[in-house]
Amino acid sequence: METANALGEFLRARRAAVTPEDVGLAPGIRRRVPGLRREELALLAGISPDYYLRLEQGRDRHPSHQVVAALAVALRLDEIATAHLHGLSSPPPRRSVRRRAEKVPAGTSRLVAELPLPAYVVGRYFDVLAANPIAGVLSTSFMVGRNIARQLFLDPADRALYVDWERITAGMVGGLRSRTAMDSGDPRLAELVGELSIRSERFRSLWARAEVSDGRNGISHLDHPQVGELHLLHEKLDVDTSGTMQLVIHHAAPDAGSAEALALLGTLAATAESPAAGSTRGRRGAEGRQ
Repeated sequence: METANALGEFLRARRAAVTPEDVGLAPGIRRRVPGLRREELALLAGISPDYYLRLEQGRDRHPSHQVVAALAVALRLDEIATAHLHGLSSPPPRRSVRRRAEKVPAGTSRLVAELPLPAYVVGRYFDVLAANPIAGVLSTSFMVGRNIARQLFLDPADRALYVDWERITAGMVGGLRSRTAMDSGDPRLAELVGELSIRSERFRSLWARAEVSDGRNGISHLDHPQVGELHLLHEKLDVDTSGTMQLVIHHAAPDAGSAEALALLGTLAATAESPAAGSTRGRRGAEGRQ
């Protein structure tokens, strides 16, 4: 993860994603870059090429709000990516205090346990901190102690589960990227990004794009090995004021097939705590970590 010059790396990656045609410029000839040249972006943002160069090289890391806004427009950033760019330009001061272990409030844990729908709580690093039985039947990646980002990219079972795996992985990387603006020097976050960069070519290619998303609400298309095809909506609700601990609830998209399949998952979850079912889940979890 880029910690030394996060702002410059983000600008460089997003500049490469915008073509001259996107912004009404002639493509020209002998272009050596996939997107805009530095001087082209500087012109569009109304700043000098030399100043923009200093931003990319990390020699100036705190541009004004007006400059950031102009760059966001020139780079055609959406609202989420624009907020990320502002965060990189004005990062919170680094604190040397040790992070406390993430703890789910007791009331939230009870709510998760009582919900009839797949529900779980994830922390700032996408670790599962609490989950109900039906969430574990939906995917072993949603069991307490798992890291959803790691499972999504490294577990073949997740690759088979998500019909729209490519879209889901892009959203996951966008969510991880958004958290780097909160604390670009977080060693745990850097470790997770480093591990996935080494072990997953898909992750490396997505991370290089520097796209940002919040993934707060959406829909997933799954092919579950026990109940078949599912289209599930997911809602993410903040558990704490930092917004890094979230309650995730899955519910059926408005079609009868998904609702029936989800109801069947509930029936399977009701019997999943038997000794035989527990040993089977343990074997599946061990296979996912291999």
